[in-house]
Amino acid sequence: MVTIVEQLRADTVTALKAGDRERARALRLVVSELQRAIKEAPDGGVDEQAVLRRERKRRLEAAEAYRGGGREDLAAAEEVEARIIDGYLPAELSDAELAALVDDAVAESGATSPRELGKVMPLAMSRVEGRADGRRVSAAVRDRLTG
Repeated sequence: MVTIVEQLRADTVTALKAGDRERARALRLVVSELQRAIKEAPDGGVDEQAVLRRERKRRLEAAEAYRGGGREDLAAAEEVEARIIDGYLPAELSDAELAALVDDAVAESGATSPRELGKVMPLAMSRVEGRADGRRVSAAVRDRLTG
């Protein structure tokens, strides 16, 4: 099975051969972050998808900051990099799929009020497996517990 790092390296070479310097640069940055995370992990084991999600989030936050500063060109470049990273992550859950997972987590935890959010979140996040942002899961859990 090919790891995400190996796939990113191969795709970097392909992008360079195709003359797509922007994509190659973005992929190199992500490979660098993954290699750093692997090196820093005590046992060499690292959640590659977590690193990719973190890098995507950084790009989106940077794009928002650039846009707030009136730098639409830099914001667009950051969003392009975020979309490139998205291609290596599992597909996001639909609202219906997320609601079903949250319902299961609420039922398993026995939570009945928003005050018990802390009981539900770990269960919900383990079911989501990185296919939805934590804020989105938290909002879905709150909606379910209040409604």
